[in-house]
Amino acid sequence: MPRMRRKADLPQRTCATCGRAFAWRRKWARDWESVRYCSRRCRGRN
Repeated sequence: MPRMRRKADLPQRTCATCGRAFAWRRKWARDWESVRYCSRRCRGRN
């Protein structure tokens, strides 16, 4: 079983709308390359 990673060790991105940094989430594992927004709210503002 793989070891747990610390949150600080996860990859981060900057949101295209609000400019905040957000970290990798398990639900984004398959399409992390295409994730641009930190939330649905920011995606809707664009």
